[in-house]
Amino acid sequence: MNDLDTLQVLAHPIRLRILAALRSPASAAVVARGIDQPRQKVNYHVKELERAGLVRRVGERRAGNLMESLYEAVAATFVVSPRVAWTDPRRTGALADQVALESLVAAGERLQRAAAQLLDRAAFDGEQIASAAVEAEVRLAGEAQRAAFLSEYVAAVGPLLKKYGDRDGEPYRVMLAVHPQPEERQ
Repeated sequence: MNDLDTLQVLAHPIRLRILAALRSPASAAVVARGIDQPRQKVNYHVKELERAGLVRRVGERRAGNLMESLYEAVAATFVVSPRVAWTDPRRTGALADQVALESLVAAGERLQRAAAQLLDRAAFDGEQIASAAVEAEVRLAGEAQRAAFLSEYVAAVGPLLKKYGDRDGEPYRVMLAVHPQPEERQ
């Protein structure tokens, strides 16, 4: 999610509970009972979520003399991009000028999205997720050493990918990132 207006719609605590209840199709009345809120209030928030594109109408069903609309969340998980808070145009300009930095930001977003989806599979489907993360810090003395390190790093990983890669195996994402360690702000 990289739109500030959509994020503002999502930020309401009742709407978060509604989205959780709409992991599978349900009417506003069913959701209202499930989260112990008045039906009219839930219906209002469902309409706001629909306007923002966070839920969609997926059908109707008869409930007594009435027809109830059924809604479902458009995604199981909503991941907020850091770009949503980047209101200063210098940030987007810097990304346009620095392709490697743009790749780093995009890789971070993909990793964040994948981690959230895998967490959902573990939490809601009971799946054991085979994953690993390795982080290290290396101190490099200048541009030449950084370039040499990066070249050797990529060269060392290439044969591993080739050796263990199996065309018929389960796909795993391998990410390699090298960047300066930013200073922590107090």
